[in-house]
Amino acid sequence: MISKQAKETGILARLLEKCVKILVKKECKKIGKIKINIIASSFQIIKGIIEKIDIIAKDINYKDLLFDEIELEASDVKVIFRLKNKEFNFKNNIMIKFKISLSENSLRTILFSNSWDWVGGIISKGILNQNELEDIRIKDDKILIKTSKGINKLNQKADIDIKAKDGRLYLENTEYNKSIRIPIEDKVCIEYVSIKNNLIKIFAKSSINF
Repeated sequence: MISKQAKETGILARLLEKCVKILVKKECKKIGKIKINIIASSFQIIKGIIEKIDIIAKDINYKDLLFDEIELEASDVKVIFRLKNKEFNFKNNIMIKFKISLSENSLRTILFSNSWDWVGGIISKGILNQNELEDIRIKDDKILIKTSKGINKLNQKADIDIKAKDGRLYLENTEYNKSIRIPIEDKVCIEYVSIKNNLIKIFAKSSINF
């Protein structure tokens, strides 16, 4: 027999999960499947304390940044939860851990979009001293870029590695002894990055201010 407290916990957690889902969808231009898990007792939720929030989302467009999948984890979250109107607000700044998965298609779409093509320019200039990024691919767990310079469109190609160092994200070309830092927000700390099965996986943490 399920106790009254267990039933209440389930109901409150599900209500809060729906609220979080609405908030996440508002922040994104597009989001596919999303799964949210709230870990907290009925008493904790009423008191505005959440032990843990887990979020897994697929096919995300956040500010024209396309991600195939994102996994988020936040712990010790403080909220004001108004059960009557099913609204909530965060009381504290949250530290989240997350993993981002990027396919070749997502990477190309980002770097050739109007919002982020300037990053492609930084990559071309920093790695091969060229003006324009012509193409970028992921093959055999390596990133391959093709760049051009000037009106004659003189092309150059290079294999580049992606690495995390001191919380930042870098692209490196050992052949030309070139390395550039990818611009990301200072509050984001990159912990680890890898390419496996032609999928870039970035592990990081960041604070979120409310």
